[in-house]
Amino acid sequence: MKFTPIIPFEPMITDRPPAGEQWTAQIKWDGVRMLSYYDGSSTELINRRKNNRTRQYPEIAAAASYCKADSVILDGEVIALSEGKPSFHEVMRRDSLKNDSAIASTVRQIPVLYMVFDILYCNGLWTMDRPFSERRSLLEEMLLPHPHVQAVPSYSDSAGLLAAARAKGLEGIVCKDVNGVYTPGGKDKRWLKCKIISDLNAVAGGVTFRDGTVNALLLGLYGDDGRLHYIGHAGTGKMKVKDWQELTVLSHSLAVNYMPFASIPQRVKGAFWIRPELVFKIHFLEWTESGTLRHPSIQARLDLSPSECLLPNR
Repeated sequence: MKFTPIIPFEPMITDRPPAGEQWTAQIKWDGVRMLSYYDGSSTELINRRKNNRTRQYPEIAAAASYCKADSVILDGEVIALSEGKPSFHEVMRRDSLKNDSAIASTVRQIPVLYMVFDILYCNGLWTMDRPFSERRSLLEEMLLPHPHVQAVPSYSDSAGLLAAARAKGLEGIVCKDVNGVYTPGGKDKRWLKCKIISDLNAVAGGVTFRDGTVNALLLGLYGDDGRLHYIGHAGTGKMKVKDWQELTVLSHSLAVNYMPFASIPQRVKGAFWIRPELVFKIHFLEWTESGTLRHPSIQARLDLSPSECLLPNR
């Protein structure tokens, strides 16, 4: 039986972790959301946009090696570590590969972990209508020891876990209602995320150059009016020399003779306008009163539609 991919359940943002015995907390991993589908004969790894990523992660492409169920759907996050912490930039280096030889080479350079936090189907039965506490117990029962797969630990002290995550420089935590069921494509307060590091996906509408190479992005998000609104510029982060060089070539191919933003950006001197087609994950400290990002940093370029980059309701 071949599974039809589902859209995973998503948490809502909260300012503070909820209190009470009905809640359990887990680390929020800065990686790629991934569901593992095993029908008893083959495994497929599918991301939240229903794109197949089985080739990109061969070390976790055989679910029978890390799960004893005869058939299963697991939900989790694929992460790569850099200096002991999850690095979205590093895992995206794996996720974007298409060539088999490049994938084989990068497997050794950038090992990944599959951090599993839910089980949606097991041995021919859907489990999504069971409480999270039951799904969690079933997951622990079904997972086998594996060098690239771990069950995400749960903690009763959400405030303590948030403090520990902040001390370690991690992205945040997710608090889950132990009685909550799982709704594909859903997003509600059964899962609540507390973010230490704020992030968003933004569109580049322009770039600047230094010595002929792109050195910064002019970023925007689409508003309810359908126009691209400037939210700041970023030139720091995880981009390597090769990334900037590739972006320079791309920018010239996307050049336009008009400004794509709804209003003139604060930083316009030396700006080179491009079609708003390139999407990037951005970390930032906070929003300023003028509607721009404070201390934005570039984490990675994403294979996403610019139409998904929307201004938040703040």
